[in-house]
Amino acid sequence: MNPPPNFNDLAIQLRACRICRDTPRYGTALPHEPRPIVQGSASARLCIASQAPGTRAHASGIPFADRSGSRLRSWLGLDEKTFYDESKVAILPMGSCFPGQDAKGSDLGPRRECAEAWRQPLFQALPNLDLVLLIGQYAQAWHLGENFKDGLTETVRRWRDILSHPQKPRILPLPHPSWRNNGWLKKNPWFEAELLPVLQQEVRELL
Repeated sequence: MNPPPNFNDLAIQLRACRICRDTPRYGTALPHEPRPIVQGSASARLCIASQAPGTRAHASGIPFADRSGSRLRSWLGLDEKTFYDESKVAILPMGSCFPGQDAKGSDLGPRRECAEAWRQPLFQALPNLDLVLLIGQYAQAWHLGENFKDGLTETVRRWRDILSHPQKPRILPLPHPSWRNNGWLKKNPWFEAELLPVLQQEVRELL
């Protein structure tokens, strides 16, 4: 049996990737210079499978360097030091580069080229993962496949069944922690009342 690929080597290659800028497979080229962002190591036990870096992450090179990151860390019950400890936490966006914005100033969806080229080898290089958090619909659709049913809300509502599925790593779907989702959180109080305590307990046991 072949050993898993080396995560550090893959991360170096990914950070030099220019597929979406130089040889785009879907639509127009990335409208700015790529700055792929990824975090992790072979020892990581928790993975945050997110959407794509935003403007602040693109500027700083640090994932979740914004209010969404503050909310996500609050959901997880983690301080910044632990959250950014690559030996414990992997952060793998569906698209590693900031995808740009539409005419209304909203972030575009992650580039499809990125997941097709990098997702499988990156996860193969994380053999110790125990829990993957699927942040938003793009990550849920990719990782759950046919089990991504009836959109994000209904998928997150089935979190108990998804988390208890006998697989490794285990999977837990979450909404995006963006402040644009304040309305969603108000409409779905069960998320904070029922899911978050279990999430925080899982994270405590892992890390």
